[in-house]
Amino acid sequence: MTQDRRRADTHLLILSGDDVASVLSGPQLLEPVAEALVSYSAGTAVSPPRAGAPAKRGWLGAMPAYLPELALAAKLITVFPANTAKGQPSHQGIVALFDHEDGRPLCVMDARHLTAVRTAAVSALSVRELTRPGARVLTVLGSGEQARSHLQLVPTVREFAELRLAARNQERAQRLAEEFPDCQVFASFEAAVRGADVVLCCTDSPEPVVRLSWLSKGVHLVSVGMGPEVDEYTLREAHLFVEWRGAVTSPPPAGAAELQGLNPEAATELGEVLAGTQPGRLSAEEVTVFKSTGLGVEDAAVARTVYAAALSQRLGARVAW
Repeated sequence: MTQDRRRADTHLLILSGDDVASVLSGPQLLEPVAEALVSYSAGTAVSPPRAGAPAKRGWLGAMPAYLPELALAAKLITVFPANTAKGQPSHQGIVALFDHEDGRPLCVMDARHLTAVRTAAVSALSVRELTRPGARVLTVLGSGEQARSHLQLVPTVREFAELRLAARNQERAQRLAEEFPDCQVFASFEAAVRGADVVLCCTDSPEPVVRLSWLSKGVHLVSVGMGPEVDEYTLREAHLFVEWRGAVTSPPPAGAAELQGLNPEAATELGEVLAGTQPGRLSAEEVTVFKSTGLGVEDAAVARTVYAAALSQRLGARVAW
């Protein structure tokens, strides 16, 4: 072992939010995240259900994961929805990356931007695989960091002629739309959803922001919020896709509240679609819904990508370990 290798073994790399953002490009994450989802659905990756500890105004989640021969990691993330009204991030946390062969801590990195971009990457994969041919109109609901990351990444996997945005806070929606010259702000969720081919729900709403009567035939709907953004009638009628079937059988914070009680066998894992072991969309007219709850393997894959890029660019601070 060289002297440089021994020195690296005794130091821990710390990556700030700015460090992570500087190397985290959405399109570069699509294939690592896709491979992680395929590995999970095939039963080779390990991603236990998210554990949560409630706090007074939010909760803390823990998400460990192992991708064979690639990454061993754990994310600690807090979700405090009321922070948004105070101009603070609702999601904050860290990801710890370990050597998958000997367990050495390698890196601790900020999780805020990482979480937003990896969530958008998973949504983009669902759009790429499940949107019907000829889709033209993309609608994003929400005005926070998730909405921004989805506006940045999803249009890279499909071409859309029209980009719409709607949010409960019109002022914030207008400011976000200014970052995307072709984006038009609509006055209501309903107006933005009607006639759309793809609808991305990126809100923290505690009640549905989309209703079945608003949806066009063949629409692809994505929900990434912690709350029940999609009404029960849509979920009953739609072809449902998830990252893991535990989203249907496990109560929050591991699973999705609005999916509880549905038949888990009726849900298809996105990793199965990516691997070609299960079909995706069955017709141009069916409504498809992808409900994202997040998986630790996604964070592990992204963390490994960030770590490799940070090493090559000599980013971050190194502390003795």
